[in-house]
Amino acid sequence: MAAFDIAASAALMDDLTAIGARVALAVREQAGTGVVRSKADGSPVTAADDSAEALIRDALAALAPAVPIVSEEHAAWQKPEIPTGEGASYFVVDPLDGTREFIAGRDEYTINIALVAGAAPVLGLIIAPALGVAWRGIIDRRADRVAIADGKMSPPTTIRARPRPPQPVIMVSRSHLDPRTRAYVNGFPQAELVRSGSAIKFGRVAEGSADLYPRLAPTRDWDVAAGHALIRAAGGTVTAPDGSPILYGTAQLVIPGFIASGVSA
Repeated sequence: MAAFDIAASAALMDDLTAIGARVALAVREQAGTGVVRSKADGSPVTAADDSAEALIRDALAALAPAVPIVSEEHAAWQKPEIPTGEGASYFVVDPLDGTREFIAGRDEYTINIALVAGAAPVLGLIIAPALGVAWRGIIDRRADRVAIADGKMSPPTTIRARPRPPQPVIMVSRSHLDPRTRAYVNGFPQAELVRSGSAIKFGRVAEGSADLYPRLAPTRDWDVAAGHALIRAAGGTVTAPDGSPILYGTAQLVIPGFIASGVSA
């Protein structure tokens, strides 16, 4: 497995954003249509999930054929091979994050694409098709926000996470607010709680309109990797709840929990 040249990441990001913008247009055209079925774990999946994944996988294979792809729907029926070794890299894709919100007709769903290298995300792209916005970041370089419309994108605007104020804004899941996460946010009695679906929550922290996004229940690599890179690029942090690094590429591709934060007080 060849490692991807991280020095080419700026050009790669523009290519990925162009791919994401085209897929976003296709996903929007399928909103409110199609049959919903259940996967083995009980989570819903739609034709939009499947078609978005196929479009992204084909585009990534053409863009960077030497880089493996780990994607949610593909992993549901075939265990992915995670490349190992120094410098090994691979894409991590969630073609439709927030499927429940998509089915419900809400705007809170995203397309997530990350590049993992050396067992950590180094590049992340989150596109919110219904909001017409993309957040993207390359660790140790920059994070920015891009408007998307009709399959095209505007020039980027640099974003940065903000220092945490005395009354922080905390993003929590609309569909998955578990007891441990609820107990954690209760430790911030002055905080404003904002519920949202999908990886939009990472985007809000990265752009400085929110300060924390905790999830202390298990999730998967493709739910977190793009947001992890984005927030790191914007000056924030993403760690396990105990402050240790998050491990990607485990056997089950499960992340037990995480806390995404802007700039700590």
